[in-house]
Amino acid sequence: MPRKKKVTLRELAADLGLTVHTVSKALRGLPGMSEETREAVFLRARELGYRTKAQEAGLTAERLPWVAGPPRRFGMVLDGTLSFHRHQLEGAQKRLNELGCALHPLLVPPELKEEAGLEQWLAASGVPYMDGIFLTATLPEWMEKPLMDSPLPKVLLNYPPDAGLVDSVIWDVEHAVHQSMEALYRNGHRSVLYMGNKGPHRGFRLRWQAFLAAANRLGMTVAGDMGNLFGKDKDHARWLSELGELLGSGSFTAVLSAIPDSATWVYMAAASRGLSIPEDFSLVSIENAAVPHLPDLSRPILFQRETGERAAELMLRRIANPLLPFEHVRLRGPFHEGETLRMRR
Repeated sequence: MPRKKKVTLRELAADLGLTVHTVSKALRGLPGMSEETREAVFLRARELGYRTKAQEAGLTAERLPWVAGPPRRFGMVLDGTLSFHRHQLEGAQKRLNELGCALHPLLVPPELKEEAGLEQWLAASGVPYMDGIFLTATLPEWMEKPLMDSPLPKVLLNYPPDAGLVDSVIWDVEHAVHQSMEALYRNGHRSVLYMGNKGPHRGFRLRWQAFLAAANRLGMTVAGDMGNLFGKDKDHARWLSELGELLGSGSFTAVLSAIPDSATWVYMAAASRGLSIPEDFSLVSIENAAVPHLPDLSRPILFQRETGERAAELMLRRIANPLLPFEHVRLRGPFHEGETLRMRR
């Protein structure tokens, strides 16, 4: 049964300093306010436990149990820095907490390099006693496969592998690349430099494939690429010099930076050659979140926190309904046409 509302709509409006009409419109997704106001209403409603009738009906339709027996415990397996996974982890933790469950980050130790030590680490981390695990996008394939074979319920925060049978959800980077190329095309750009990494992760490979497909569909020229952007053994000073030389060649009018945090490298390389963005070339960057020192960067909006939330819902749906078909969910967002994208003259 749905939980009783902790507050009324009128009390929620008073808490926010808004009219009941405005709060009601925000919760129903109606226009007439800024996105900042709408987000503030949603966040505060969730904090206070307020849900509309439509939201409660949606939970019933999804068959998501608020509390099913003792509190459930889940783990999220993270490879790499915690900061890279922060938004996914926060989203999943928040949603599971709302549903009476707990989520624990499981950071893979850097010394774990092969499958032989994986089972021991999982046992030491208490994974066999958890109710399910979340698998993130940066896990190496040698680790992902045995985790996928685990009997525990699982949700993959990534594009699923070929022939993989697992519930999965991802912020749609393929769509983001197509959005970016469409925005460049609308602004008169026909020759684009791709900056990214073509491996080892599926998401990186799919970005590159989407770039080639979009260029072919739109009749745009691939002006080259700077692959393997963040290789562990790469001489970054030399790489930066090579990028600066390429940026100054005049062989393209725009750059698509397809790896998070790489926009800063473009700015550094451009400055070393006395070039300015967007005066000398336009820049679109696929970033996980807003870049504080580049506040109006042209970029597709990626819903990482929402991916974590949806992963939590998929997990509880799978536990409640183990015989349902597996789902792959792609979250798509709008494109922010910021100050780094200019119409080509």
